[in-house]
Amino acid sequence: MTRRVRLVGIGCGHPDQLTIEAVEALKASSCALVTVKREDDPLAAARHAIIERHAPGLRVVEVADPERDRSARSTATVAGYEDVVTDWHDARAEAWEAALSAAWADAGDGSGDVALLVWGDPAFYDSTIRVVERVLARGALDFEWDVLPGISALQLLAARHRIVLHEVGQPILVTTARRLRAAVVDGAENVVVMLSAGLELEGLDDWQIWWGANLGTSDERLVAGRVADVLPTLLAARDEAKSVSGWVMDVYLLRRPRAVT
Repeated sequence: MTRRVRLVGIGCGHPDQLTIEAVEALKASSCALVTVKREDDPLAAARHAIIERHAPGLRVVEVADPERDRSARSTATVAGYEDVVTDWHDARAEAWEAALSAAWADAGDGSGDVALLVWGDPAFYDSTIRVVERVLARGALDFEWDVLPGISALQLLAARHRIVLHEVGQPILVTTARRLRAAVVDGAENVVVMLSAGLELEGLDDWQIWWGANLGTSDERLVAGRVADVLPTLLAARDEAKSVSGWVMDVYLLRRPRAVT
């Protein structure tokens, strides 16, 4: 009997953004594991809608996502943040182990593929791969696993704004909002920022920004231009996206202004 976990990148919530490979994986699975952060979780609802669209009737096991510590301990230092994330991943691994055990126990012969629907692409600022590795390291379960890529927010941002994320022959840095200032100080010129709890763009007035929120959904928002010129519009659009959807995930490209010679 074969047990396999399939990490299926599902894009940013739109059912049409799944690859054919991802759709076939859902259809062939015996069960899907869906994480739920809170009651009436819109991201869990989007996952259910994707399953209903591409693999109607697929059995779904929901698992409550443990809360991450968001106290001062998690923001005071880099080490503190990393410790908090490690604790969170350990708690997730314990919860997922129990959910996977239940999924296979209910499968009849105790085998089959379990699909884990991953928002965007598992390669970019997502913990799913690390958590699955932790589940295996705990030793109670043994299974095969693979990763199916999805359309990432980086790709959607570039597509929606009809841009290339970097200039000709130039590098691009993908980082978090927490590390944006360090990237600017280090001289980065094309910076894609993810995991933004808020927008802290002070001192970047002359930079160009291409911003998007809730990309791939019916409530996505887009703003582009010189930071100082578009910041009020951008902040209003961000608040509106959160108000309408109940959540906001944004990503943006910042490009350093060229020196005048």
